[in-house]
Amino acid sequence: MFPVDEALRYLGAAGDAGDTRRQVEGMAALLEARIAPRYVWRVFDAQTVSDGILLPGADLLLSGSLARRMLAGCRQAALLICTLGAGFDAMLRTWQARDMAGAAVLDACGSAWVETGCDRAEAELAARYPALYLTDRFSPGYGDLPLTLQDDFVLLLDGGRRLGVTVTESHLLLPMKTVTAVIGLADTPQPARIRGCAYCSLSPACALRKGGTPCAK
Repeated sequence: MFPVDEALRYLGAAGDAGDTRRQVEGMAALLEARIAPRYVWRVFDAQTVSDGILLPGADLLLSGSLARRMLAGCRQAALLICTLGAGFDAMLRTWQARDMAGAAVLDACGSAWVETGCDRAEAELAARYPALYLTDRFSPGYGDLPLTLQDDFVLLLDGGRRLGVTVTESHLLLPMKTVTAVIGLADTPQPARIRGCAYCSLSPACALRKGGTPCAK
């Protein structure tokens, strides 16, 4: 089911029951019919080291305090990429050329839809490892986890060939509705360790926070 309320939150209209909700519902139906989130993930052994979490099988260091706190007690970690693909970007450009208000609704729906794809990937991961417990997912650019890790994720998961995902020189992902994330796997239930604007590198420019509807729950 499409997360209409989540799209409304991205628009700064959380709880709206009027015209905006109807617009989102209509755009959501159009988006669902045309675009399906696609994802890949891979699990690596994880080791805590002095400057972060090391994934020896990937020869990758998740540096910083965020990774250490989020993956405390985890023996493995999954790297994930989820995208709506180039089809969404083309769809958005078409709407921008004829209806900017509709394009804003589509953009919000796209943000909600790619997160739904991440939820599906997370559910698949949980089903594959039923004896383990998952942490909340977190992404490069959040807290002190470097945005430069986007490059490594795309390379390690073969994101270019499998999903058509590339990384710009400034370490941003293309297509535009693409998400990378880390999810820890542990032997014991995992609490929600870090949430909130104070830990997010995007906080100073975040429209959601300024509008009073931050993404932290």
